[in-house]
Amino acid sequence: MKENWKAHVALVLVNLLYAASHLIAKDVMPTYLTPNVFIILRVSGACLLFWLLFRVFSYEKVQVKDFLLLAICGLFGVAINQLFFFHGLNNSSAFNAGIIMAFNPIMVVLLAYFILKDQLNYRQIIGIVIGTTGAILLTINSFHTDSSSFKGDLFLVINSFSYALYLIAAKPLMAKYRPLTVITWVFTFGLFFVMCFPPVISEALSTNFMVIPLPIVGVICYVIVGVTFLTYLLTMYGLKYVGPTVSSTYIYLQPIMVIVFTALFTYFDWTNNVSSGISFLKMTLMLLIFIGVYFANFKNNKA
Repeated sequence: MKENWKAHVALVLVNLLYAASHLIAKDVMPTYLTPNVFIILRVSGACLLFWLLFRVFSYEKVQVKDFLLLAICGLFGVAINQLFFFHGLNNSSAFNAGIIMAFNPIMVVLLAYFILKDQLNYRQIIGIVIGTTGAILLTINSFHTDSSSFKGDLFLVINSFSYALYLIAAKPLMAKYRPLTVITWVFTFGLFFVMCFPPVISEALSTNFMVIPLPIVGVICYVIVGVTFLTYLLTMYGLKYVGPTVSSTYIYLQPIMVIVFTALFTYFDWTNNVSSGISFLKMTLMLLIFIGVYFANFKNNKA
């Protein structure tokens, strides 16, 4: 019970860190770093931190048969997830990113049905329909208002789907190994897959890091340490004690916290991109997705 309580606190903290990153990460791209360069810094920096922690405090051998599943987690949980998130955020708004990430629990429920053979009741089916409708309408609205935002939202949907696959795939590994063991190897494979994406290395080599001002360096460090190292570690900890569906449900906090951080960042003038993207229509679609998430997770909430 004590560990279960800590797991829920960890998942709340994860989504607070993510919500803030939706806003401040846009100050970095594309003025100082391209999405691909930001990704390689984020993944390689976090991978180094995980290996240092793993070797010093929690070294654990992994069976050879489990490396394939770890590689799959690295592909969907790090490489595809990060590539589509940063490219999506670069072309969309922080608020849209928060809304679309709130759609993630519905994707987890669907994948749990097809992969884990979890049964769906009629309330969950209604929830999936409502939530999916909200996500589709949001994307269609972006298509009519801004083609680049439409592409960004589409990338964010792919990112959310990829992260849902990762949550499902990582669960059996969490039952077998310590969280730090799993996440260290997941990021190792993820870094390999990211480096296989051709533009990453070429753009990193052509970037002039010397012109990046100190405040932006601080933002980059926050993304590497706070939004990558800590969030993935805390997610793995939470996933060890609660299921992937419960874990993903906490993502619905992100659009709410984006609104809260928007007000704070605007008041203190901390970033330049916080006021764009919020509208009555998007707030309505966010509510629609929330309703869908509630019904889609009805069986788990009741339990």
